[in-house]
Amino acid sequence: MESKDILNKVNENQAVQYELTKLKQSLDVMKDILDHEYQGMVLVDADGRIVKFNYEKLLGIKEKDVIGKHVDEVIDNTRLHIVIKTGKKEVNDVQKIQGKDMIATRIPIIKDGKILGAIGSVTFKDVRELKSLVHRIETYQKSVDKYKGEIRMMHEANYSFDHIISQNKRMEHLKEVAKIAAESNSTVLIQGESGTGKEYFAHGIHKASYRRYGSFVRINCAAIPKELLEAELFGYEEGAFTGARKEGKLGKLEIANGGTVLLDEIGTMPLEMQAKLLRVLEEREFERIGGTERIGLDIRVIASTNEELEEAIVKGKFRKDLYYRLNVIRLNIPPLRDRRDDIPLLSKHMIDDLSNKIGIESKEIACETMDIFQNYNWPGNVRELRNIIESALHLVKGNIICPENLPDYLIQNAKVGQKSAEEGLLLKDIVARAEIKAIREALEKTNGNRTEAAKRLGIHRTALYKKIEAYGLDISNL
Repeated sequence: MESKDILNKVNENQAVQYELTKLKQSLDVMKDILDHEYQGMVLVDADGRIVKFNYEKLLGIKEKDVIGKHVDEVIDNTRLHIVIKTGKKEVNDVQKIQGKDMIATRIPIIKDGKILGAIGSVTFKDVRELKSLVHRIETYQKSVDKYKGEIRMMHEANYSFDHIISQNKRMEHLKEVAKIAAESNSTVLIQGESGTGKEYFAHGIHKASYRRYGSFVRINCAAIPKELLEAELFGYEEGAFTGARKEGKLGKLEIANGGTVLLDEIGTMPLEMQAKLLRVLEEREFERIGGTERIGLDIRVIASTNEELEEAIVKGKFRKDLYYRLNVIRLNIPPLRDRRDDIPLLSKHMIDDLSNKIGIESKEIACETMDIFQNYNWPGNVRELRNIIESALHLVKGNIICPENLPDYLIQNAKVGQKSAEEGLLLKDIVARAEIKAIREALEKTNGNRTEAAKRLGIHRTALYKKIEAYGLDISNL
């Protein structure tokens, strides 16, 4: 070999040794990290000879005793010399060393296409420890999944748009608007009197949205004392204030992350909390009480109220900026007195539903009972109707819900209404109502026989025919 070639070979070997020396120096800096009973490391050069060794705690072999030796002489079943030849890394391989299965990783050291050596590491001194760790992780994961499931069940939408029973045109329009709103992420403001079904719309929007697999968290702003409302919304860290739980607490907003939050009775929220809520809605992040970490927020916000927020703004009880932030899509739910055409349909649905829950046969509603329903003002709206029907189902003895099965105040209201109506009638109207009632009773008692009915009424049969025709009476079902 010429002297020039020999010189190049020497220089090349010196360059390799220089790179390995730099790597060794870097590994020395990492010694404190690697010097752990669950970790070990070995560095070899291109010939498979040990340059750096940190397996003393794992194997009981000191570094000074193995430097310069071939790795195959020191470590059982090693493949580092094979990795040097193939240039391919081997990650998380099971290697038996001193009779124990360990998790080993081997990586070739390559620069400018040339293999300078290889580095091997062990992360567990016995694979059984890894199995134990995996088992613990699986156990923890099962616990987490269990609690997630329980939280999801606690915070789940129970109703869909199918639960909103109506044939009223205005209500049907509102359902269509709500379905369109469900497809977006915009904030929805639902206004309406107590008992009109605002929460059904909120549930329906969540169930029809892409967030339906997330939590549906309801926060009743009126039911939570104002001094506790912030902690309920944002949660708190350990020891945040006197009386706080030792482990801290998740806030409702954090629980709702990825899902929907319903801020019920938003009009009762204190002004100070309104300002904080607005900031959270704008920034889409918050901090727990006593915490410093900013938590990202990905929620759909639905607010509901039975108050007129515009009036509350004028009175200084509600922030205008928060109102505009909430009032993106608005649903004004009409009271039951403005959708009386829904009363028969709702009544039938409620009777069937409640009868099934109580475990009794379904009942019918007498015409007189429905007349009372139709003429009542329903200050409690749909909720009041359901309560009255449930009460009647427990009191009725036959198969028909009659007026006597209704609460006294409803009967009294019907009598007052009837008296007021009669006082406003002209004499001819009073006479007409009396004649219609008498004709119906006579026909019922004679099983529809007009001749016999006329005799009972003391009038000629022809006169009876004329009155039936004049009053437009339907006697086909008599």
